[in-house]
Amino acid sequence: MTTLRAVVRIGRFGVAALDAIGRARLARDGIAGRAARLHAACGDIARIHSFQIGVRGTWPAGPVIIVANHVSYLDPIAIAAAVPCAPIAKSEVASWPIIGTAASQLGVIFVARASVWSRARALRSAHAALRAGVSVVNFPEGTTTDGTRLLPFQRGIFGLARLAGAFVLPVAVRCARELAWHGNAPFVPHYLSTARLAAPEIRLDLGQVIDPAQFASAEELAAVAHHRIAYLLRDQLESHATVIRLRVPAPRTDAVLPAPHGRRAP
Repeated sequence: MTTLRAVVRIGRFGVAALDAIGRARLARDGIAGRAARLHAACGDIARIHSFQIGVRGTWPAGPVIIVANHVSYLDPIAIAAAVPCAPIAKSEVASWPIIGTAASQLGVIFVARASVWSRARALRSAHAALRAGVSVVNFPEGTTTDGTRLLPFQRGIFGLARLAGAFVLPVAVRCARELAWHGNAPFVPHYLSTARLAAPEIRLDLGQVIDPAQFASAEELAAVAHHRIAYLLRDQLESHATVIRLRVPAPRTDAVLPAPHGRRAP
C-alpha cells in the first residue's frame, strides 16, 4: 500500500511540476506574480503528498524577511504553501531534474554560498522582491540539521534587513525526525520514503516580527532572531544553552509593520 501511494504521488507530482513549468514560461508577470504561482504550486505539492501544514501565529500583512531553522527540503515548500514568498535556496537545487527548472521559473532565488559574487546577486534579488511587496524566505543556518540543534546564523540576510528597513519574522519549523534531511543523505531515497508516508505533519510557529532599526548591527539582529527561534524550539533542542546564554531585548509590542504599497498593517 505504501509503495502504491508513493508511485501515485510521484506521478502526480511530476505532472504538477511540468504544468507549473509550462504555465510559468507562458506567463509575463513580475516578481509578485511568480510568488503567487509558487504559492499555488507548493499548495499543490502539499495536497498531493497529504502534508499536514499547521501554522501557529499570524502572517504579517506586509513584506518581511522570513528566517527559519532548516531541517529539510520540505521547509521552503511548507512556508511557500502557507504564504506567497520568494525563497532563497542553494544553487545545487537549480540542477535537480524538473524541481530545479520549476523553482527557477517560479521565482526561487539561488545562491552559491561559497561565492561572494553569487551571495551579493542573491541579496540584490531579495531586495528587489521586498520592493515588489514579496516576502523573502531565508535559512540562515546555511544547511539542514536533524532538528535537535540550531546552528549559528550567517549575517548576510540580516544586513539586507537593515539596509532595506525590512522587518524580520522568525519562524520555527517542526516536523517528525523521519522528515529531516541532513548530512550526506541522498535526496532520492529520502524523497521516496517521504512519499510513502500517509500524512506527514509540518508545523510552522511564527514569532513576533523584529524591527531591524532597534539593533546596531547585522550580527546583533542575527543573534536576536537566533534566540527567538531557539526559544520557540526550546522543548526539542538537545541543549537549552543557546536560549539561556543570549541576553536580548524583550519583544516590543508597539512595533508597526509597514504593509504593501505604503499602507500600515493593523
